[in-house]
Amino acid sequence: MVTVKLYVEGAGPRRAQQSQCRRAFARFFESAGVKNRPGVEPCGGRQDAFDNFSRAMKSAAADRLPLLLVDAETTVEGARTVWQHLKAHDGWDMPPGAGDSHAFLMVQVMETWLLADQVALRQYFGPHFSNAPFRAWPALEAVPKQTVYEVLEKATAGCRQAYCKGEVSFEVLASLAPAKVEKACPHAKALLERLRGI
Repeated sequence: MVTVKLYVEGAGPRRAQQSQCRRAFARFFESAGVKNRPGVEPCGGRQDAFDNFSRAMKSAAADRLPLLLVDAETTVEGARTVWQHLKAHDGWDMPPGAGDSHAFLMVQVMETWLLADQVALRQYFGPHFSNAPFRAWPALEAVPKQTVYEVLEKATAGCRQAYCKGEVSFEVLASLAPAKVEKACPHAKALLERLRGI
């Protein structure tokens, strides 16, 4: 069996937050029906995620598969591949041995996935959660990241716990219905299909 390690942008240097990140993604992948679930390596910043992934590619064996997951930060233009987007946005070159099936994007940010499941958001934040800031966006991945953050801020403004990155974001991620995320976010679907196929 192939051992998969997913190098993820997110979580800070604190071990507790890294553990929350690992648990959240593990729960999300389990709910999505991923049998060979990856080991999740929270890397903090996106550059650190790319650097760790690149080092792993250099020493990857046939039974070890490194994968990269970072925020897109912006819209992914038309027919651009993930690596073309990362080259244009970050100046990153695809490491030797890597291919299009090694890198994946949260478009435009992880919080976009959260917007795909308003039921999970309401269950987490409670009865004062507001659906008013949400729109019938034709393409959720086209919603600018700043708008995504503003929607979550406004939707949870009256709640006992407002939205914030870190512990809250990971707890919500763990509760999402992956089918809703896949339906609204094609890049999330590509990641889940890749993991299910390993």
